[in-house]
Amino acid sequence: MVTSSPIIVALDLGSAEEAVRMAKAVAPHVGGFKVGLGLLYGAGPGVATALVDLGKPVFADAKLHDIPTQVAAAARRLGRLGVRWVTAHASGGEEMLRAAQQGLGEASGGYAGLLGVTVLTSIGPADLAAVGIANTPGKLVSKMARVAATAGCEGIVCSPHELAVVGTVAPELLRVTPGVRPEGVGRGDQARVMTPQQAIERGADWLVVGRPITGAADPVTAAAGLLASIEIPGSGEDD
Repeated sequence: MVTSSPIIVALDLGSAEEAVRMAKAVAPHVGGFKVGLGLLYGAGPGVATALVDLGKPVFADAKLHDIPTQVAAAARRLGRLGVRWVTAHASGGEEMLRAAQQGLGEASGGYAGLLGVTVLTSIGPADLAAVGIANTPGKLVSKMARVAATAGCEGIVCSPHELAVVGTVAPELLRVTPGVRPEGVGRGDQARVMTPQQAIERGADWLVVGRPITGAADPVTAAAGLLASIEIPGSGEDD
């Protein structure tokens, strides 16, 4: 469980220098950093190591999805960077997830954990139907969470709308939640969103927040305000 700030800031910026500079600025108000595909493919995986050096957990959002041997090899390389978590698509199946977790564990000495990505927050029921998937996002996430738990994943990535179902079918999984938008902030390309407080109340362990912080006129003030808006159950002074 998160004991301080539950915010992981998504550093989807144009360069490693920008990402590290932003991370240093907002560090007092966030609990960790996410490196997405833009930086991993652009600046390169080394940016993750630079962020690890700041002393907070780093989440390499690589979204691995390939045959098990390739995924294991990629996870092994990412595990050497010192990151705390790596993501892989749960739709790749149990064998692929197991291979990723094994490669990651071997390279990190057991430090890094795998997060299974379920249904992207940019996808709604109509998008699933368009590619031949009849299930609702909730039902699909429920199935994926079971697979991720069986495969030995440490956690799951899902929208706030599926937090309750994950808590029911796989309560042991860490729940990492993108699609978080403060009141009055546009949703951008996110289809299934909630406020930070709503996500926490539904069982999120970590909130992944990018543009509401990094795209703000004053990112430090935005991060501080977002953290101040969250009341974590059981964290009051009288508890």
